Amino acid sequence: MTGHVAICLATFRRPQVVATLASLDRLDWPTGVTGEVIVVDNDDTPSAQIRIAAFAARATIVVRYAHAPARNISVARNAALHLAQDADFIAFLDDDEVASPGWIAALLARMHETGADAVLGPVQAVYDSAAPAWMRRGRVHDTRPTTLGNGDIVTGYTCNALLRQSSEAVRGLRFDPARGRSGGEDTAFFAALHAAGGRIVAAPQAVLSEEVPPARARLGWLLRRRFRMGQTHGSLIGAGARPIRRGLLGLAALGKVAACGGLALLGLPDALRRNRALMRAVLHCGTLAGLCGLAPLQLYGGATATPAKLSMIQQAGRRF
Repeated sequence: MTGHVAICLATFRRPQVVATLASLDRLDWPTGVTGEVIVVDNDDTPSAQIRIAAFAARATIVVRYAHAPARNISVARNAALHLAQDADFIAFLDDDEVASPGWIAALLARMHETGADAVLGPVQAVYDSAAPAWMRRGRVHDTRPTTLGNGDIVTGYTCNALLRQSSEAVRGLRFDPARGRSGGEDTAFFAALHAAGGRIVAAPQAVLSEEVPPARARLGWLLRRRFRMGQTHGSLIGAGARPIRRGLLGLAALGKVAACGGLALLGLPDALRRNRALMRAVLHCGTLAGLCGLAPLQLYGGATATPAKLSMIQQAGRRF
């Protein structure tokens, strides 16, 4: 396989981005493949620029920096897509993840093997000793592709992904800014990719790791996230559906809420069993909310981008 890979990540006030970049600088690149890293700073001010420049000065991999001051993850990712438009492949990961040396090679190998338009790898959570025992035992923060019974993957995420730029299903696809502060923009992106005829496959060997900070090692955080995930799912399956169809989908979600609530009660003695059922119940509550058009939870950001700010993302990007 030959070609050029642009590895893209958005960052927002996270010093851990340096550890992410350091892991990317240690990647083992396949023969014939070149790569670069594009970092898009989503803060109001270019707060990460000095940190990124300092890293780039000692790195072997090319690092490009752009400032997209919108506090909107969709805006940041769309800026990355704009800057990476000449690359053959685009990889995405988060600014608090760490890649193993073989990560990008595993994604590329899987894409070459399958001819897929997009490839998803797993993300393994790293817990500290203070995290609840049930959470560590169940590994509830791990991220893996959701595969249907026939083996198809119909949606995905940007915390560990590779896109083929030449794909008709990928070309011109962008993240929805309306979902850029609630989350779910990546779910909608990959759902649109699949709907356009794109094929999504899993790469089990392309593993990233992510430390779980104390603020996320709580049941409340997990429930809030599951509710938002359900809202995204509900808005997608309900889009364009007739009222009768939406009503039937809502009744199905309500039935699942009741069933999962019952499982949670039955699992009271076992924290993992109980909380997994509770998370599923809240997920289906979110689906019902999404079907009803309830405004999505705002999990990110806190400011609205002005037209002047948004115009700043159409820049070539600073190369250090």
